[in-house]
Amino acid sequence: MSPSAFIVPLLGGALIGLSASAMLYLYGRIAGISGITAGLVRPVRGDIEWRALFVLGLVAAGLVGLVVSPGSFAIGVERSAAAVISAGLLVGFGTRLGSGCTSGHGVCGITRLSKRSLAATMTFMVTGALAVAMVSLVFGGRV
Repeated sequence: MSPSAFIVPLLGGALIGLSASAMLYLYGRIAGISGITAGLVRPVRGDIEWRALFVLGLVAAGLVGLVVSPGSFAIGVERSAAAVISAGLLVGFGTRLGSGCTSGHGVCGITRLSKRSLAATMTFMVTGALAVAMVSLVFGGRV
């Protein structure tokens, strides 16, 4: 493996941590993507602009990444449209059920030593591993 196979993810993780810390320190807000996006779905006056800019920044960064390194977006696993839609709905349901997503609980909550976030992140990891095992064992990796 090339050194960039280790450096690029490490740099990405450091930038995510730095940006989440900066958002909390500078603005007193948690960088939980589902919470930020939910605030756009049910907007509160005076609380829309920063949320919209945050989400636009995520989309813009993805588009820049696609232009700079299109190979990074290659997906090696084929899934049916029904599987992708089902997975998206289940993630959305879990996000609402768990009062947050992996970015809010895993990146921001654990760093604040939140027991609730630690429990949520452990639940995300275990259920994700079980889902992968089930799809591999029960469905032969094809859904």
